Amino acid sequence: MSGNPVLDKNFQHRKIRVAFSPTLEKFEVTNAAIQKNPEYIHDIAKIWDDFFHAQNKFLTKLSHSLNRELSKEETSIYRNRIIKVNELQKFDFQVIEINAQADPAVVAEIFVRTNSKGVVLNQSDFILTLMSVFWDKGRRELEDFCRQATDPRGKGPSPRNPFIDPSQTHMLRAVAGLAFRRGRLEMVHSLLGGKNLDTGEVSEEIREKHFDIFVRAQEEVLDLTNWHEFLKCLTMAGFRYRRMLTSELTLIYSYVLWLIGMRDTDLDKKSLQVLIARWFFMAHTTRRYTGSPETRLEADLARVSEAGSDGKAFLNKLNQIIDLELTNDYWTITLPNDLNTTATKSPALSAYWASLVLLDAQALFGNLHVRDLLNPTITPPRSLERHHLFPKAYLSSIGVRQKQWNAIANMSFVDWPENASIGSKSPAEYLPSLKNRIPSKQWEQQAYHHALPFGWEQLDYHSFLEKRQKLMAKVVREGFSRIDQIFNYSIPNYDKTISERSVGDLIEAGESQTLEFKSTARYNLKAARPDKRTEHAIVKTVCGFLNSDGGILLIGVDDEGRVLGLEDDLATFSKSNLDQYELWLRQRLEADLSHSTAGVLKVEFPAISDRRVCKVSVEPAGSPVFAKPTEGNLPKNDFWVRKGNATKQLYGNHRLNYIKERWN
Repeated sequence: MSGNPVLDKNFQHRKIRVAFSPTLEKFEVTNAAIQKNPEYIHDIAKIWDDFFHAQNKFLTKLSHSLNRELSKEETSIYRNRIIKVNELQKFDFQVIEINAQADPAVVAEIFVRTNSKGVVLNQSDFILTLMSVFWDKGRRELEDFCRQATDPRGKGPSPRNPFIDPSQTHMLRAVAGLAFRRGRLEMVHSLLGGKNLDTGEVSEEIREKHFDIFVRAQEEVLDLTNWHEFLKCLTMAGFRYRRMLTSELTLIYSYVLWLIGMRDTDLDKKSLQVLIARWFFMAHTTRRYTGSPETRLEADLARVSEAGSDGKAFLNKLNQIIDLELTNDYWTITLPNDLNTTATKSPALSAYWASLVLLDAQALFGNLHVRDLLNPTITPPRSLERHHLFPKAYLSSIGVRQKQWNAIANMSFVDWPENASIGSKSPAEYLPSLKNRIPSKQWEQQAYHHALPFGWEQLDYHSFLEKRQKLMAKVVREGFSRIDQIFNYSIPNYDKTISERSVGDLIEAGESQTLEFKSTARYNLKAARPDKRTEHAIVKTVCGFLNSDGGILLIGVDDEGRVLGLEDDLATFSKSNLDQYELWLRQRLEADLSHSTAGVLKVEFPAISDRRVCKVSVEPAGSPVFAKPTEGNLPKNDFWVRKGNATKQLYGNHRLNYIKERWN
């Protein structure tokens, strides 16, 4: 028998099952009990007649509404669908009955536990649940804020803006950072649940205390004046609309710092605006909140919290971090490498666009300004968008692979009405006629802003890309400095390289693309013994620096920036001295890396807080470097790179593409 069985609830106690064919044109009694009790047949037949009559009535109405007869196939489909609807009466719903006197916290916990077994909830859902129980008004206000931010029909003041459509999770992260100096929402959920994180104690008094702090913080976060005053900082940094934004978290976390500076310090508004503009530019361009963003935010919040209400100290803390991130090495090595990509959304590209805005640059070959082309309310025609300086047709004709045509360094904002006539011409062919239409001084300024190397039209394509990447980085550097100059703001000196910074300054800045902390190099603190895996962590970090932009490894400093010293490591040697430590470290790196580190690695042992640490300065390698795996006598084929403040291993095509792009 085929088809879906239908069990009428009137006969469930008799265990009688009736099966219908797919077209419902006939039915069979499948339970032997009916055959033994013929009187039931009449009842079942009546049920079937009523059911079949109702279906025919529905299908007739459907046919009239369609003004045509239903095919047999359609009739079969609709009858089967009606059967499925009829079967809903057999679906069992699980119901949890909660006593009316249950504590609200218990209700919230039951809700969270129940739902987490179905649709997986994230930490913001858990917090929103607690808000529904203990502060429903606040949850509604949060929902209204996020809804209004995406409503184009809204009238009057609203959170709508050209950069981001904030979600409830976004705004909860901002509240968490301001209220508790926390980035991890699971910790905030515990706090709002009434937990003392130090003692583990849970009480209603603690919950009320934490909710009071949370309520005040949310009022500040959702305040429209605060929100839009902060967004001005992005405009001051040269950013114009969401296409330039590659990290929404960077925006939200910068908002947290704005609120702390505005609410908790005596820093004047003008200085705060410039400071946050500079901070956002730095954090977005360096991908500061990529890779363990919550941990990184908490480290930043811990540093600014040390300033208390002292606005000048708050300013100095953030400026110090900016100074340590945007070193001379960053501008001359890291940023040009970041610009060596074809990615359509790149923090480095956004920084270059922002710099063109800050420098009031014109589009190439025209009089229009880039800031106008990046206006979020305007959609320019194709002739005013980014175009290839080396035309695609020309590159194809000289054998350049298609994947390299759209390199960032081959694209520029161009105003050339005759673009279609350029076709497959080389820059040397089309440039003279376009250049001669522009006054020489105007052309010189455009060539500088658009990072065109001298005689670029005569260069081969790959040489052009390499030279232009460096010049673009130079333009970004000047654009960043213009944030300060526009507002007559005193800035620190950026000419030092990272290797010239004091260890104290490095620790103060925290881990980054070019800085890593390790508690030990040989001794496993948790296992209380020497450990080969601990040694391997040092090898892979150095390998990552070699394959990226270089950097500094500080051994004897934990992830939180606490200075531990080298005592535990030194105790593992027969001779507890720094000479043996350096000899072992160099030998281990030589043995486990595919290239010698001689000439690209420097080892020092500076003292801080009366404790010695090991400072390993690493230069970027001129070719790929591979490391041995964790254990075993295996070949050196692990490939590590730095991504944000973490060391990541690349495999397969990701590895091949990285090597090709970095070392051609």
